[in-house]
Amino acid sequence: MTELDKARIDVVRRHMALEITHDWDGVIATFDHPRYELLGPGTIFDGEAAVRSYFAASREPFPDQANEVIAIAADGATDTVLVEFWLTGTHLGPLKLGPRTIAPTGKAFRIRMAASFVFAPDSDKIMCERPYYDQSAVMKALGLL
Repeated sequence: MTELDKARIDVVRRHMALEITHDWDGVIATFDHPRYELLGPGTIFDGEAAVRSYFAASREPFPDQANEVIAIAADGATDTVLVEFWLTGTHLGPLKLGPRTIAPTGKAFRIRMAASFVFAPDSDKIMCERPYYDQSAVMKALGLL
């Protein structure tokens, strides 16, 4: 493993830890250009303002949202770090699903997910995070489906 691969893995670990503590300035600082592509619903948040709106919207229903890394690896040939993790949280705020708003249930969830982090060439700055997950998994875990 190269030093750049190690640095990229460290950046992803720091990025994910900062998300847990809601240090959005710190998370933004891990990016070359902030961008999330949510592969479950197919939603893209491009640019700092859009990414910060994603943070606000996703943490309103689940303010204690956290992640626990299961496995992580870097591929220097594709400038990518892949991570498998548990996503956890408790439904403590209003959950907006299209035109519906679901009142807090107080129920917790724990789902297995994966994400790819694409890096700028020869850099330890993230260009894009792509979480991969089944959008209905959280709803099922909360007993809403």
